[in-house]
Amino acid sequence: MELLLLPWALLLLLAIAPGPGPWPAADAQQSCSLRCGELGPPCSCHPTCVRLGTCCSDMRNFCLEIQPYSGSMMGGKDFVVQHFTWSGPVDSVICRFKESVQTLGHVDSLGRVHCVSPLLYETGRIPFTLSLDNGRSFPRSGTWLAVHPSKVSETEKSQLVNETHWQYYGTTDTRDALSLTWNTSALPTNQVTIELWGYEETGKPYSGEWIAKWSYLYPLATNVPNSGSFTFTPNPAPQNYQRWEVGALRIISSEHYTGKKDVHALWSNEHALAWHLGDDFRANSVAWATNKCLAWEKLEDELPNFLGELPDCPCTLAQARADSGRFHTDYGCDIEHGSVCTYHPGAVHCVRSVQASPQYAAGQQCCYTADGTQLLTADSTSGSTPDRGHDWGSPPFRAPPRVPGLSHWLYDVISFYYCCLWAPECSRYMRLRRSSDCRTYRPPRLASAFGDPHFITFDGAKFTFNGRGEYVLLESGLTDLRVQGRAEPRTTPEAAGMQDRGTGLTAVAVQEGNSDVVEVRLAPRVGGLQVLLNQEVLTFAEQSWMDLKGMFLSMAAGDRTSIMLSSGAGLEVSVQGPFLSVTVLLPEKFLNHTQGLLGTLNDSPTDDFTLRSGKVLPPTASSRELFQFGVDWAVKNASSLFTYDSRLLANNFLYGPKHDPTFQPLFPEDITPSPGQETEADKLCGDNHFCSFDVAATGSLSVGNATRVAHQLHQHRVQSLKPVVSCGWLAPPDNGLKEGSKYLMGSTVYFHCNNGYSLEGAEVSTCQANGNWSYPTPACQPGRSHTVLLSIIFGGLALVVLVALLYVLLQRRKRNTTSWTSQP
Repeated sequence: MELLLLPWALLLLLAIAPGPGPWPAADAQQSCSLRCGELGPPCSCHPTCVRLGTCCSDMRNFCLEIQPYSGSMMGGKDFVVQHFTWSGPVDSVICRFKESVQTLGHVDSLGRVHCVSPLLYETGRIPFTLSLDNGRSFPRSGTWLAVHPSKVSETEKSQLVNETHWQYYGTTDTRDALSLTWNTSALPTNQVTIELWGYEETGKPYSGEWIAKWSYLYPLATNVPNSGSFTFTPNPAPQNYQRWEVGALRIISSEHYTGKKDVHALWSNEHALAWHLGDDFRANSVAWATNKCLAWEKLEDELPNFLGELPDCPCTLAQARADSGRFHTDYGCDIEHGSVCTYHPGAVHCVRSVQASPQYAAGQQCCYTADGTQLLTADSTSGSTPDRGHDWGSPPFRAPPRVPGLSHWLYDVISFYYCCLWAPECSRYMRLRRSSDCRTYRPPRLASAFGDPHFITFDGAKFTFNGRGEYVLLESGLTDLRVQGRAEPRTTPEAAGMQDRGTGLTAVAVQEGNSDVVEVRLAPRVGGLQVLLNQEVLTFAEQSWMDLKGMFLSMAAGDRTSIMLSSGAGLEVSVQGPFLSVTVLLPEKFLNHTQGLLGTLNDSPTDDFTLRSGKVLPPTASSRELFQFGVDWAVKNASSLFTYDSRLLANNFLYGPKHDPTFQPLFPEDITPSPGQETEADKLCGDNHFCSFDVAATGSLSVGNATRVAHQLHQHRVQSLKPVVSCGWLAPPDNGLKEGSKYLMGSTVYFHCNNGYSLEGAEVSTCQANGNWSYPTPACQPGRSHTVLLSIIFGGLALVVLVALLYVLLQRRKRNTTSWTSQP
């Protein structure tokens, strides 16, 4: 209800807004104390007020901007409140996060207020409030972004020098000193203390008693000079500390007592604590790890089987990279960054399912070889390994197995060390973390809008609609998904400020259910993209990935952003020439549940031009009829997702009709390009009609080229997402082996038996178009193998020949003897 009323409240606010200037005068009653995010009246504390000039005069004192705005969820990051100074008591500052976690703040010599982020068990935007009266009131508020530890800048962490050495310490021939380094400017103090903290999850799994906890264990050193490095030879930990096998190091100022929580600190990566384990590990690490692996295997067999609720992996690398709504790059094996795949050495790229599984919060991982083939653990220890704990965690976080990174470490990573790295028991691990093949994988459906703008629906219908206004690109009652687009004319430098008769997308907004609202628009004056979250402009100066309510958001290089929704739907918005290009991906479950300009997803393009009333325009509809189809899907003010944070936007799209009836578009039949332009357009565009139209509509070859590129990207993605047939994994025969690890249509697998066994069944099987193998796995029966039988046969034949030869020689000798004795 609040969202629906927002545009109308803004209309009222604009009507009563004071004169020009970003900070209008306000009396004592016009305060933002406890009102951040509210529109007013009489004045606004909403982020949109800055550009509108309607803010209460004390907004910056109460609605806080902070620098930096993000840090590891491990805590310890010192941040400063901007645009505000405090001259009161310096020992009365308290910072409260999520209404429950409090840390002590402080005031520096310049009067700036500082807070320290707490140790959290979740990622995402964390609301915080500030008290300057020792906790009696918290009228000031802001937002802190807690980040997955692996996504934090290396300069903000301490570094384990040769991290592999740390995690193998105590195994055979691994005994040397260990070193730790850090950036001294990130922790300004003369003396530091280096501590070990351990992580564990206790209680009955999958119950309310399951608890995640970080514990301070002991110091490695105190009062060490803050030189940026520390080297030590570890001793086995006391027995009462050895139950912690995953942990991290923390560096704090020696001014604090050891183990003090929520102070300025630098953390290392979480890691396997091999170096602190006991003498029994060092004496025989293989036996120790084997016992741990067997215990883990027994526990896993008692826990619920999560594999059945995971999504199937995409069949090919191309599908995995194109299905960006449901899968995202696994940073541990990324083809864009050199394919350093430590745990999957035969792979070049891995992806993870974006969303955790619904019941057990598990994660899927899919890895691929250079030729695009999926790697399976049944064939290789480098294969795709699903996770009981999703590496990125899962809302509402905090409780196992949903704690980002750390639950994954306990249930999927340290067990890999037990079974595969410290002991030769990897087959046990792979049995319980077997890869999903892709027999039930269904690629998402794809629709795009780009250029002037041109639309390609989910079912492949193509049309051009260059209206001016705000329009429904997609609505789905299945998940209450709404995607809206704003189309505006381009101001052409070539025409000295005059406008074209074409339009293009300049903003796209999306919401699903009660998720956050994200809007992506062309950044004013500077180019690139500007992203707004719930009508507030975001900055990606520190982080390119954000965990939001009901979605994940990823920004790439300032000109492309991906939005991954909890339903598995995805949006990609990029800058192509003067306009935005938007791609929407929908899982198969959205069949028969869409409407809007991107059509009715049902595998039939004949009803893609369906009006709100349900009337369907035929595929042969004229361009003017299709224009009316577009007009019919104009957004209504009450359901608009857009932000109107400037007078220009409010005047153009809030006060008036959502579709501008005065705008005169250019229709394809009205195009009369000049001969010279037509020649250049033909050379550039070839048979790409979208490109040709945009050159004529805008008079710009660069605009036409941007449209051509966007269309090619759409076609490439459609090709990447084409369904393929998989016959699934085919087992080798017992007492034999197979050659071949490709299981898509046309792939061939060969079978062989070990010595002493003979093959019963087909030696070759081929994946057929119907998804079945031409022959099942054959059997290898005890008995003489073909080689042995052939040896016996040929050996027998040789013996027969030899006997015959000896017989002939003896007979000849006998005849010769008879002849000699009969001579005179």
